Amino acid sequence: MNLSKCHWLNFFLGLVAGIHSVTTVSKVPVKTGGSISLPCLYESKYRNHAKYLCQGYRWSSCSYTVKTNEPRRSGRFSISDDKQQRIFTVTIDRVTLSDSHYWCIVEINNGADDGKRFQLSVTAGRPLLSVDHQEVTGFIGGDVAIRFTYSNRGEIQWCRLGGSCIKEPHGSIDGTRVTIDLKNPDVFNVTLKRLRAESSGWYYCAKGDVRMPVRVTVKERPITTTITTTEITTQLTNISLQPVNHTSAFANTTSEKQSERGPDYLLRFIIPASVLIVIVLVALIFWCVLRQHKLKKAQSSAAAKAEAELTYSVISHRRPNMEKQDPAPDEHVTYSTLAQH
Repeated sequence: MNLSKCHWLNFFLGLVAGIHSVTTVSKVPVKTGGSISLPCLYESKYRNHAKYLCQGYRWSSCSYTVKTNEPRRSGRFSISDDKQQRIFTVTIDRVTLSDSHYWCIVEINNGADDGKRFQLSVTAGRPLLSVDHQEVTGFIGGDVAIRFTYSNRGEIQWCRLGGSCIKEPHGSIDGTRVTIDLKNPDVFNVTLKRLRAESSGWYYCAKGDVRMPVRVTVKERPITTTITTTEITTQLTNISLQPVNHTSAFANTTSEKQSERGPDYLLRFIIPASVLIVIVLVALIFWCVLRQHKLKKAQSSAAAKAEAELTYSVISHRRPNMEKQDPAPDEHVTYSTLAQH
């Protein structure tokens, strides 16, 4: 909807009175069909106020597109409000050549709304300044490098939204060391070193009259566990071959810790648990193979011993030699004559 002329008059009177509560980048290059996110910084007293994006060159005739106290997405537009950082972010998708001027606006109840205009420099070809990723993540104590490409002339600056700026080749912003390194005629890197939790926030790179916003998120470095071959060998030697009990006990412990400490605490045990399970399985397989080997060896040894103790005997069967008996001498024989009658 169009804002009324009364709102335009209130905004003009607010400017005259020196009231200006919103800060954003002024001119952002973007390619047609692409997507762009822009941060809008506001004063702490407006944390709980509604914020919205308005499309148009003039305040009095701009068209409202999306608002924080309504559905966060409307067609090509979306909006989110980080009250801790005091920044609301608007995102425009599928950019067209007609996307040129917009307003970041804070709604003031019973008063004049406050806002800041920004311009999209839309081109069908290569933008004057672009970044590989508008959102980057680093870890506390580490570094993060952001790669830019450009095709325009002008001095390079790196700035924190609403804060200070540094010029090439290096400097410091809020305790974070920054270096700007020209890689070749159309590429340069901005590196943030020794990151702190306070380094999180919106920054922008300025090259000539264009700006490219970048959101930096700094997290705690995840805990990793490294186990050497020696440690694995030691654990294999000392571990008890009861994989079911170990796994069950560890699973119960992990479940209790998860409910007490949450996902971050659970992650500290996932890798050791996985390694322990693998060690137990390897030990079990090793034990089974060793047992089979010993069993086969014992069987082979027993067979060899039994064969060595066998005594073979040859038994041959003979018929006894029956000596022929001499016929009885005649003196022992009686002869009889049978007479026929």
